[in-house]
Amino acid sequence: QVQVVESGGGLVQPGGSLRLSCAVSGNIFSIYVMAWYRQAPGKQRELVARITAGDRTNYADSVKGRFTISRDLGKNTVFLQMNSLEPEDTAVYYCNLYPRATIPWGPGTQVTVSS
Repeated sequence: QVQVVESGGGLVQPGGSLRLSCAVSGNIFSIYVMAWYRQAPGKQRELVARITAGDRTNYADSVKGRFTISRDLGKNTVFLQMNSLEPEDTAVYYCNLYPRATIPWGPGTQVTVSS
């Protein structure tokens, strides 16, 4: 069964940066669209960014220009570089397929932006 494990979260001050990683097990990584999602307290999970097998990317308006999604095919890993972080970015971040998140959700990684 395909699994994902997210890592790299933490506590950062506004304006700071973090780099999230998502390790994907199973032989699907090179042919599907992968995405990062996030869920803030009391809110629904939302799409943050996605990347195709051909490395085309797309971002939510709220993170455009600040976040960058990338993937390493050799390591079956997708990354999310987050710069200029804002308190509104505080959430648990998850990775999964797009548009249908059919991989069992991983534990996520907590990102907290606070002074």
